[in-house]
Amino acid sequence: MRPEPPLAGAVVVLDPGHQLGNAAHPAETSRPVDAGGFTKPCNTTGTATEGGYPEATFTWEVALETRRVLRQLGARVLLTRVRNSAEAWGPCVDERGRAGNPDEPGPTADVKISIHADGSVSAGAHGFHVIAPEERAPWTTDIAAPSLRLAEVVRGALVDEGLATSTYTGNDGIDVRGDLGTLNLADIPTVLVELGNMRDPGDAALMTSEEGRRAYASALASAVERFLAL
Repeated sequence: MRPEPPLAGAVVVLDPGHQLGNAAHPAETSRPVDAGGFTKPCNTTGTATEGGYPEATFTWEVALETRRVLRQLGARVLLTRVRNSAEAWGPCVDERGRAGNPDEPGPTADVKISIHADGSVSAGAHGFHVIAPEERAPWTTDIAAPSLRLAEVVRGALVDEGLATSTYTGNDGIDVRGDLGTLNLADIPTVLVELGNMRDPGDAALMTSEEGRRAYASALASAVERFLAL
């Protein structure tokens, strides 16, 4: 009898940051939405490499590759957006934050990873950082500790893949924030990972290569497997 794959029965939400058409829909993306006790704009355009490769496309391509690997491991994978299109916008951060929650339509997820890339223009700024939710009652009291563990696991998997932690923000590749609706509205272990700085030539070279995107995706899938085995 063939053994069950390691993630059989697991449900994972991947949130590919932004949307390619956000810039063309300013009225929709600028409207305020709940972000966990305060409001923030629905969504933003994201950043891009100096060569014009958009963050929205990078996060989409990494999410698709991560989904492919996770499915091979037996997981069911849900995406917060279903396409990367210049005609589309959103979804808003409140919808992304609630995706996979127990009280939302569809299956309850075991874990959620929001995939992003940074756009710092500081000289020499490069590397990834993983953001966990700050403990904010009543919003994240129940998920702050497991989300921090998830952040540590994601950091370890990215380092094991040979990727460098951030030189310009966070603490050894990990940050904790209370201002992100995607984290504040989650009721499952959730992190937001900035996989690198798109304005840095070295990080940009990784992000624009298929090999680099496979490395990011391999690390994220490995992190999910490790975390759910804890």
